[in-house]
Amino acid sequence: MAQVQRMSRLMVKTLRDDPADAETLSHKLLVRAGYVRRTSAGIWTWLPLGKKVLDNVSRVVREEMDAIGAQEVLLPALLPKEPYEASGRWEEYGDLLFRLKDRKGADYLLGPTHEEIFTLLVKDQASSYKDLPVMLYQIQTKYRDEARPRSGVLRGREFQMKDSYSFDTTDEGLAQSYALHRAAYQKIFERLGLDYRIVSAVSGAMGGSASEEFLAPAAAGEDTFVDCPACDYAANTEAVTFKLTPVAEEHGPVEELDTPDTPTIESLAQHLGVPASATLKNLLVKVDGEIVAVGVPGDREVDLGKLGEHLAPAVVELVTAEDFEGREDLVRGYVGPQGLEKVRYVADPRVAPGTAWITGANKADTHAKNVVAGRDFEVDDYLDVVVVEEGDPCPSCGTGLKLDRAIEIGHIFQLGRKYADTFQLDVLGQQGKPVRVTMGSYGIGVSRAVAALAEQTADGQGLCWPKEIAPADVHVVAAGKALQTELALDVSEKLGVAGVRVLVDDRAGVSPGVKFTDAELLGVPQILVAGRRSAEGVVELKDRRTGEREELTVDEAIARLTA
Repeated sequence: MAQVQRMSRLMVKTLRDDPADAETLSHKLLVRAGYVRRTSAGIWTWLPLGKKVLDNVSRVVREEMDAIGAQEVLLPALLPKEPYEASGRWEEYGDLLFRLKDRKGADYLLGPTHEEIFTLLVKDQASSYKDLPVMLYQIQTKYRDEARPRSGVLRGREFQMKDSYSFDTTDEGLAQSYALHRAAYQKIFERLGLDYRIVSAVSGAMGGSASEEFLAPAAAGEDTFVDCPACDYAANTEAVTFKLTPVAEEHGPVEELDTPDTPTIESLAQHLGVPASATLKNLLVKVDGEIVAVGVPGDREVDLGKLGEHLAPAVVELVTAEDFEGREDLVRGYVGPQGLEKVRYVADPRVAPGTAWITGANKADTHAKNVVAGRDFEVDDYLDVVVVEEGDPCPSCGTGLKLDRAIEIGHIFQLGRKYADTFQLDVLGQQGKPVRVTMGSYGIGVSRAVAALAEQTADGQGLCWPKEIAPADVHVVAAGKALQTELALDVSEKLGVAGVRVLVDDRAGVSPGVKFTDAELLGVPQILVAGRRSAEGVVELKDRRTGEREELTVDEAIARLTA
């Protein structure tokens, strides 16, 4: 027998107007429909209907993780400092980490993710290759001290996440565990009813090599990804690459140009009457305190996020006016790669050997033309560091890429031996010698998936949940009078006995118009109305998504809903 929830007794208070601070559709509707309430900035209370949706997402995740042989555990959220200090992430996470001290002054943190603790758990439990492979997971509350928590439960300081970890003795075993998780994620998101893309990604603070993201396209998404209309290539913008192609052309000698008051690319291009793409932009940054120059075409911007990923774990920051003091080789606004002293020079692959540029001459009010990469200056490292733009060539086929917004709902990594090396996670191998374990890390944003579904499935009337995760299968509405209420409760009881999850609006003193509006807002897949023909034993069944309506006898409606 399934639960019958009576709205006359349910803690649900719907709102007619959007919250004043809400920007995204999911934020507006989840609050208006009484699924969540804000406790503090980035901290949310899940009310009864919202908790049911959240639990249904967790159930689907749990079922598919169990199906691939993963074992569920529950680790603490309050964690000691030492493991994270050993991995370097106590510092790398910076201000995102919630840090606290106990009464004795010992340092702790609230876990943002648990690679270190899972590694130590397996180190304690596994001693032989016979104990592996093993896949462990948990569904737990995570914490990140977001500077600007926003978009409701999409970006909170406290959130629900499924994180799982695989432990293998070989790289081939890791690849298999990774493939199992990838396939499980596809099943999970398909069951949830999410439209999603699998894209190439970078590993970031997680470390490791192979990495893919699962993205749900949505206007509220904070991730930008590229999609090729001609092939199956898709990637997070931070993972897009550009092929380094040397140019075999002859160029004249370097020639200095008098360019007064042209410290910016825009002023220089206007002064010389050339496109910005003919110029070379040289951005100065500090990498762990050392000045590094970054070269990109003048019509492109440096993606500091991508640059930071390439140079991690080093800290990257922009130079300030004080950094130019005592550096005669660095002339602000007129820096060029030729003649730079004691400065590492990295460049985007578009600054390929043989390309010629107009760039700073390292003299005030002076630029130089015919400055050729590989002839007049050397690039120490080529890194993909430009902000990706619509129309950039696909790395696979060359077709112009399209940009879209999306919500990250999952991320999988082949971590390799990063954490196993840190904590010396070895098992005794088949040859009687220690073998270093290799790991994978796999995350799903459980609470974020709820918001992503709201973003993708809502319409002009409200939420519109897929059946798998809806708080009920059918929303029964009693349209006012005692006879209609009696019929609604009777039908609800019969449906509940038949295993159908029912939400019945039996509220007294609430107008039919308000009940119908709330039924649309709450988003249960089927709406059954006990209305004007109740005395005849006839009800109206409405599909919430399509809007299709049909009058049926009570027995027909029960048969339809229990089929």
